[in-house]
Amino acid sequence: MKKQGSFTEEAVKKMERQIEEILEKHSEKIKSLYLNLRQIVYISAASEVNETLWAKLPSYYVGEKFVRLIPFKDHINVEAKAIDRHKDELAGYKITPKGMLQIFENEEIPDSLLRKIFEETLGE
Repeated sequence: MKKQGSFTEEAVKKMERQIEEILEKHSEKIKSLYLNLRQIVYISAASEVNETLWAKLPSYYVGEKFVRLIPFKDHINVEAKAIDRHKDELAGYKITPKGMLQIFENEEIPDSLLRKIFEETLGE
């Protein structure tokens, strides 16, 4: 994984603990799904990723550009600007009225498409 931007080591550990606390409330399937999506975010970013909480929502920033991974009971909402451009390719998945991709715990992660979406979002 890429380094956590300009945050101090102490700040990074605090954020990691806060995100762990959020994930503790969820099933093992959701935790695993979240960690897989998080890994895809880091792989997709061309430069350093700053992992932070925005309004208590796990967010991954490269400069002002971001991807959010929002865990729920049975799915994770993925917020990324480029999702809208790939709606046709995501036809088998639910996209919310706000343009967030919902990936349910029983669905496969569209790895290569998400890499493309995250690269476009974080590299714009």
